[in-house]
Amino acid sequence: MLYLLITSVDSFDYSIYKSISIFLISFFSNTFSAISGGGAGLLQLPALILTGIPYYQALASHKLATVALGIGGSLRNYKSLKNDIYVAWQILIFGLPGVIFGTSIVEFISEKYLYLFLGIISIILAFYSLFKSDLGLSSENYEHNLIHKNKFIIFIFLIGILNGSISSGTGLLVTILLIKTFGMDFLRAISLTFLSVGIFWNFTGAFFLSKIGTVPSNILIILIIGSFTGGYFGAHLSKLKGNTLIKKTFTLVCFCVGISLFIKSIMSFL
Repeated sequence: MLYLLITSVDSFDYSIYKSISIFLISFFSNTFSAISGGGAGLLQLPALILTGIPYYQALASHKLATVALGIGGSLRNYKSLKNDIYVAWQILIFGLPGVIFGTSIVEFISEKYLYLFLGIISIILAFYSLFKSDLGLSSENYEHNLIHKNKFIIFIFLIGILNGSISSGTGLLVTILLIKTFGMDFLRAISLTFLSVGIFWNFTGAFFLSKIGTVPSNILIILIIGSFTGGYFGAHLSKLKGNTLIKKTFTLVCFCVGISLFIKSIMSFL
């Protein structure tokens, strides 16, 4: 009897500790993600995998949680979205098929090649943001011809495939694509990323990935709470501090995501 009591108490303590740890990881990773426009998977996804959840279920759980991040960030920055609804429709119409395709091939492709590719891209983005001092600090309106529009559509579809198959870094790619294509500042681009990628892309990816296996509901609830509060808090900070803070955080998160994915890929080759 005493043994059963001690075992149950130890199990309870471990469960509480694990829940608090997951919440804190979710909150802080999504706070940084809300400021930079992506990168929540840098901490959140590995943390889920370390708890013993299979990769595909962890990815589905992470994507559902980042829907809460998208909602939290969008609620705080909804005023920044009203002039970019047409762009949001393009991201959804041409990106969602890529997301669905990515979820359909995730079981059949080697993750290590995707990690290597996205890791290198993220590191390049970090250095590009670092050395281009005026990147995303002011908002402009670029004129676009048919070639520019087609390039944007192709890149959005390809990023959608990456979003459906892996998690870390795709929001960062969409953010930088919006800045370079439409001349948006960071705050405007990230607000659009929250809406399109954070809510609709990730919900679609989570829906199709959840068909592979069940999502653990107890962990999912903690993740959603952490993601929503972290997303709202991060969006609040970005509104207060402006594009300079966002740019610095974007550069740091890009570099950390890139190094993490690169190391993960190299380790998988050994």
